[in-house]
Amino acid sequence: MNQLSYKAQRLLILIGFLTVPVALCLTFSYYPAASLIYYSFTDWTGTGWDMNWVGLDNYKQIFTEPEVFLALKNNAYYFVGGLVQVALSLWFAVILTSRLKGRYGFRVMLFLPYVLHSVATVIMFKNVYHLDYGSLNSLLRTIGLESWQQSWLGNPHLVNVSLAFISMWKYMGLNMVIFIGALQSIPSDLYEAGSIDGASGWQKFRYITVPSIKSVLSLMLLLTLTGALEAFDIPYIMMLGANGTSTFVVQTVDTAFKYQSFGLASAMAVVLLAIVIFFIIIQRNLLFREER
Repeated sequence: MNQLSYKAQRLLILIGFLTVPVALCLTFSYYPAASLIYYSFTDWTGTGWDMNWVGLDNYKQIFTEPEVFLALKNNAYYFVGGLVQVALSLWFAVILTSRLKGRYGFRVMLFLPYVLHSVATVIMFKNVYHLDYGSLNSLLRTIGLESWQQSWLGNPHLVNVSLAFISMWKYMGLNMVIFIGALQSIPSDLYEAGSIDGASGWQKFRYITVPSIKSVLSLMLLLTLTGALEAFDIPYIMMLGANGTSTFVVQTVDTAFKYQSFGLASAMAVVLLAIVIFFIIIQRNLLFREER
């Protein structure tokens, strides 16, 4: 090794460190993605390797059957809930970066739901939303609001709102922690200068805090958008897509495993990927276009 030149040693080290990550990435990311695109042009049933090339038939079926995209309206509930979640996360982050007594305990309490497994979270909220012994209806009964009691998972007008609230409750702590890290990186001199100039708390937030965390806010909105489009675990575990709760990913999974149409499901996954990329481009170029 010592007899090799510095350039050869550097090249050998780079190859050694990059070989394993690149191999893993190719094996578990790019190859499955390429296979997914290939399967979307076939009629593969998911069992065996007998498949026929059908060209664009799967994509034609997706875009000619309106019910395929009707599930996206349920994803909208998670997107709206995600926007509320981002606002609340930023609000809590601003409060918990101040000199509030016991702020570390509040941080732990708000972050704890993210640590819980989705299955445990769903089981817990089944006990919250239950019509007869659910804690939510019991609370409403205790404070004299019996008229507000609902079958939260049986009412088709409320079930998606109820599920979106679970998602908002679970992931708010993660966004809050990210925002706290971003807020703590802002120099305190900026706030001191704002105080000297007579800026109010809202003016400091608008002209100092928001511009300083613009990139993090953009990332949070991006994750909110992609998370809403890919919502799966909570509606599937809680309702199995019943009572009008099926999202696009739930419908894709049912198409693959329930109806054994992996070719069509692969095409639906590719379409979802295209939708995600489309909205990411819109967000980057319209909402958070860099100043030149």
